[in-house]
Amino acid sequence: MYHYTDEQLESMKKVEASRDFRRENLHARMTAEEKDAVLAEFHPDYINSAYEDLKVGKNKGGKVLHELAALLQGHSRIKDMKIDLSKIDYDVDVLVIGGGGAGSSAAIEAHERGAKVMIATKLRLGDANTAMAEGGIQAADKPNDSPATHYLDALGGGHFMNKPELLYKLVNEAPEAILWLNNLGVMFDKEEDGTMVTTHGGGTSRKRMHACRDYSGSEIMRTLRDEVFNRGITVVDFTAAIELIKDTDGKIAGAVLMNMETKEILIARAKTVVIATGGAGRLHYQGFPTSNHYGATADGLVLAYRAGAKLLYPETLQYHPTGAAEPTQIYGALVTEKVRSLGAQLVNKDGEAFVYSLETRDVTASSIIRECKERGKGIKTTDGEGVWLDTPLIDIINGEGTIEKRIPAMLRMFGKYGIDIRKEPIIIYPTLHYQNGGIDIGANGMTCIENLYVAGEAVGGIHGTNRLMGNSLLDIIVFGRNAGQQAGEKWKTVELKELTLDHVDAFEKELEEAGISTEVCSPKLLPDYRRKAN
Repeated sequence: MYHYTDEQLESMKKVEASRDFRRENLHARMTAEEKDAVLAEFHPDYINSAYEDLKVGKNKGGKVLHELAALLQGHSRIKDMKIDLSKIDYDVDVLVIGGGGAGSSAAIEAHERGAKVMIATKLRLGDANTAMAEGGIQAADKPNDSPATHYLDALGGGHFMNKPELLYKLVNEAPEAILWLNNLGVMFDKEEDGTMVTTHGGGTSRKRMHACRDYSGSEIMRTLRDEVFNRGITVVDFTAAIELIKDTDGKIAGAVLMNMETKEILIARAKTVVIATGGAGRLHYQGFPTSNHYGATADGLVLAYRAGAKLLYPETLQYHPTGAAEPTQIYGALVTEKVRSLGAQLVNKDGEAFVYSLETRDVTASSIIRECKERGKGIKTTDGEGVWLDTPLIDIINGEGTIEKRIPAMLRMFGKYGIDIRKEPIIIYPTLHYQNGGIDIGANGMTCIENLYVAGEAVGGIHGTNRLMGNSLLDIIVFGRNAGQQAGEKWKTVELKELTLDHVDAFEKELEEAGISTEVCSPKLLPDYRRKAN
């Protein structure tokens, strides 16, 4: 059970004493100039010392975080292996790498078009960031809303850096994505007459967040996983893709796979490949905790980059404003934005609301960091510091029982440690949450390499340089389905030539010519939390 320190208890009294005042006097929204200022000074993306310039590949000269640079410029895992490409273990039309929401959606749609589909995933089907998403999925499907309004919200939230054709596709296909999920059996929150319940998110001008309590991603993943199994789609669990394969024409033609337990090497030939490997939170950029799943190690970016794909905005990450800061057992775990959309406020140690609680995520996170690092108004914690998220306000504003009904997972997560969020505020601090940048694709989901498609968090450009809540669960469906539809038609006209791994040798030569000496092998596959010897 968690025990508050005397200092935390004293601060909690100030939060309770200021509650009535804060209810009546909401913190004003920031001006554009104020947002720019707090981002420039306090957002982790602006810390120049955390970055370096790439020396090889399509993004040569572009900056990325040190942790990612080490992997992008690392040696291939197959560097010293003798790979026999004539021995084909799997021969399919569409190979999907990754078993989360995007990969599952792609597999379903490709299968619907008659393709022989296989999913290769380094953990189990469904072990992914999708299942950990909580707050909801955006779609402009109410009478007072429109895809155009959704577009403008996301464009502004993304600092006007979104790739227009990708954002256009995201918002216009959002209502269809909700309908598709609903028809598959996703149990969205609904009124008694069947109308879907929608709420606000940070940076949204309309209530368009569709949710399943506060385990939306888990419910969506459950439904997609069931559909994959019901269709009889081949799933190869605990098997990682460690290199892409091309043919002698330069087209993508499959992948080298590795059994995670036995280390057996397997060859999958495929007429089209979909990368759906998710994000990179488990790289713990700049030492941040993360809300991400155990397998989020940027594998897809590494595989695609070595094969010659271009990355877009790889230098931008999203730090979710509200990761759990106490107790230490759940340090970094996501506290869904839905908590704030229901009325919880961000409050410093003196009981003061210091930011409008539904500013965009990057602005909110930066404001929390400023409150702790510059203003000295953070609360000391076991692992550092944080601020209060005044959760009791939710039941006070919306009526008793709202927390239990609308965010039961949050109630349970903290309840395990003796913290009742209906009665006590919780301590939070930003946590590494999302990979804004990724692999560059066109509106058809394909990279600059023929027959290589990408979907989900591995894509760059959909959200610009900052994502709004609910648009990630949306993009895994819209672009997962899109990749599956495109790959599911493309394979029918593909004629593969002899398989080759020449691009791996070429990349190794490029590393040598650039003077890069490294012991890093990539992709990373899994984080290493073993204690290091002193």
